[in-house]
Amino acid sequence: MTKECDFHGDERRQLIRRIFAAILSFIILILFVIFLIWIILRPTKPRFILQDATVFAFNLSSTGETPSSTTPTPNTITLTIQVTLSSFNPNSKIGIYYHKLDAYASYRGQQISLATELPQTYQGHRDVAVWSPILYGAAVPVSPYLSEILRQDQTSGGVLVNVKVNGRVKWKVGTWVSGRYHIDVNCPAFIKVAGDKGDDGFGVSAPAVKFQFLQSCVVDV
Repeated sequence: MTKECDFHGDERRQLIRRIFAAILSFIILILFVIFLIWIILRPTKPRFILQDATVFAFNLSSTGETPSSTTPTPNTITLTIQVTLSSFNPNSKIGIYYHKLDAYASYRGQQISLATELPQTYQGHRDVAVWSPILYGAAVPVSPYLSEILRQDQTSGGVLVNVKVNGRVKWKVGTWVSGRYHIDVNCPAFIKVAGDKGDDGFGVSAPAVKFQFLQSCVVDV
């Protein structure tokens, strides 16, 4: 009786091992196929270009004192800018889904506008997508250390603003869609300004000034 129980016990253990080995082999095969497809297709990250920027308002106010108080008021930036961004998908066999893309303006490492959500977009093989978001910020406080930098920008007559895009992308091959990957886009834009507000700040030389860039952006996926 004991030998029979041991025999059946060995059979069960062997059956479990075979099932486990089959499942493991299937998983390895699936992962190998995905890896092989990935290597053959060689997905390339999209290319972003900042085409232009129309500046409706861009005013930098440096530190000063209020008439009724000796407490310094903070440096502030106010801006309204509409930018045109284009993205090119260089892949001939891979489509790209863009999810939850947010565009905003950054100055000297500080975000100076609210995040503007871009429409979700599918980009086909070697296709181009274009967005024209409006970036808006009203009297956004900036760090005190920027006071001297603001004066230098006023002297040079221009401000380097970075248009940034953050979000998620998915790759599409045939009917297969990958998981989400984080995407960071950084587009430098040199905005000309005029020192027409005295020593306390400066702004754009005229309303609704359009700047043509065709500036390549740095893309990280």
